[in-house]
Formats: sequence, C-alpha cells, structure tokens
Amino acid sequence: MARSAEAVPTPLEGVDVLLADLDGVVYAGPNALPYAVESINRAQLTVRVGYLTNNASRTDATVAAHLTDLGLTVSPDDVVTSPQAAMALLRDLVPAGSKVLVVGGDGLVDELQKAGFGVTRSADDDPAAVVQGFAPEVGWKDLAEASYALQARPGHDELPWVATNTDWTIPQARGIAPGNGTLVSAVHSAVGRLPVVAGKPERAIFDAAVARFGASSPLFIGDRLDTDILGANRAGIPAALVMTGIDRAKQVLAAAEELRPKYLLGDLRELFEPYPATQASTDKRSGDRLVSVGQAVVRIHQNRVAIERAGRRSIDLLRAGAAAIWGTGVPIYALEVDPGLYSES
Repeated sequence: MARSAEAVPTPLEGVDVLLADLDGVVYAGPNALPYAVESINRAQLTVRVGYLTNNASRTDATVAAHLTDLGLTVSPDDVVTSPQAAMALLRDLVPAGSKVLVVGGDGLVDELQKAGFGVTRSADDDPAAVVQGFAPEVGWKDLAEASYALQARPGHDELPWVATNTDWTIPQARGIAPGNGTLVSAVHSAVGRLPVVAGKPERAIFDAAVARFGASSPLFIGDRLDTDILGANRAGIPAALVMTGIDRAKQVLAAAEELRPKYLLGDLRELFEPYPATQASTDKRSGDRLVSVGQAVVRIHQNRVAIERAGRRSIDLLRAGAAAIWGTGVPIYALEVDPGLYSES
C-alpha cells in the first residue's frame, strides 16, 4: 500500500548525530545564512549536533564563540577542525614533541601546541615536518619557508607535509575567495609533490567526528560536492547538499557518482520536511523516460533532458533533473539539458 504524505520520512528520521559544515551551511563570513540558526536549534532538540570545518585559521573555541554569537548553543568540544585531524596524522609521521614548521594561523598553532609539538616559522630551524592550513595573513614568505623545508636534500628522507585541507575556494561575506588549496598548490609547484590531507574530502576529519560524538547513524550537511559530499561518501556517512554555499544546480546536475548526495536541500528548513520520493516511468506513446519528484516532472527524449512540468518548488525540479541525468549513466556533456534546470532564478 502506498505511504501517505504524512508517513514520508524527513532527512532527520533515524539520525542520532547531525554533522554540519560551517562556511556556506551555517554562515558566510561573519553572518548567519537564512534559516540556518533556527533550523539547527530545532534539530538540537532531538539529536546531537556537531560541526566540522576545514578552515584552519581559527581555534575550536573561537568557532564555538562565533556560533554562540549567532544564536546557537555550542561548546568547543562540539567543533571538529581540520587542524585537529592533522594532529592525528602528524602523530603517526613524526616523534612526539618534534618541531613542526607551520604555515597558517592561530587555529593551527593552538592545536600543534596542545598536541605537544614545537612550532617554528622558519625552515632554518630544521623542522621535522611541515603543516599547512589557511589563514588570511598567509603570504609569499610563509609559502617560501615551507618550500625551502620541503625541498629534497641528498641523503635525507622526504620531510612529511600535512595540509589541513585543499579547498580551492572559501565563501566570504563579499563573495567567493581563494582557499587553502590555492596556497597548497603554490608550494606543490615549487617542490613537485603533494601533501597528506587531513580535512575533507579525506576520511580523517569524519572519522574523528564520528568517534567524538559516538555516532551510529549520522547525517552530514555540506555545501560543496568535491569536499563535503565526496568526503562523507568516502566515510560511509549519508550526506545532504544544501544550496546556500559554493555548489549550485549546474554542479549538482553534472556531479559524478562519487560526488552525489543522498539529499538535496534548498535550505536547512527542509531537514524537517518529508523528503519526496523519486518516481520513474515510461511514456507509453513515445517511450520517453519520465522522472518526477513532487509536482516536478522531467522528460528524457533521446539525448535531451527537458522540463515536462516545473511544479511549484524549484528544489523538487532540481531533484527530478538530477535523478533523471544521473540515471542515464551518460556524462552531462553528451546530453542536451534544458537551461531551466540550472537557472539561478
């Protein structure tokens, strides 16, 4: 028997820990995104909420204070940072108490000191490793010191190099700005090798969060396919992409299999709404495939993906379009896609 509309589960059904990215999910720059704070506060009434951030420029305490100022109830222990994940990697790479050259800000320095490592900013201090994270004040001299330390030396093993994350961009109040990935790329260009990465899309930060919060059925919310969703998928955690940050409809429709989320959300209010099922059928007259979500219907005719009925909710149309395109097994560049499926309006 078909389930009634009231029986359709929400994305939060069965979840014990909600894990949220920060930039592009909770805030952009200093300001909260619409509906984010009230939605998370509502979720916190029934599930544990933790926060994951690749941004290495701030301490967990600073992040918690910022979130508290926005109207959330957060302690430093609720925040899992990429520098914390980086420390776990460093412990396996160099002896305890080793001196580490740091490229980054207070968040990275704080975690190094709490982990018992020595901190230097100079390659001349013969560091045992290099750890690199984003901070707005990082400049050419910092990148050069990392490059000097990491350059191959005859008779010496390669120096370990850990990057907190490799996000190419970071959302700010004024727009999208270069992220740590661009800074890591600059050092990579100079030394000819890549770092070990602690943050998303690698597993370390997700595994740290699951262990800290004792999650058995977590849900992760992110705004980026190539870091948030890919990382959650690698860690085996169901993921929701919220359309308030970096990636938009065009990127969703073109997403490769490993980048696809379980849920697509317009904003965080939809965590509490029944998540409509995707229905696929065949037009008996034409043989075309029809994919519907809610009142939105998308038609696939040969290599064309067209809007049959837009419906009332743009997020349902995107869900239907994504399911239709993903279900073809054909790369998006081989399809003719109706521009209405990815129009920002």
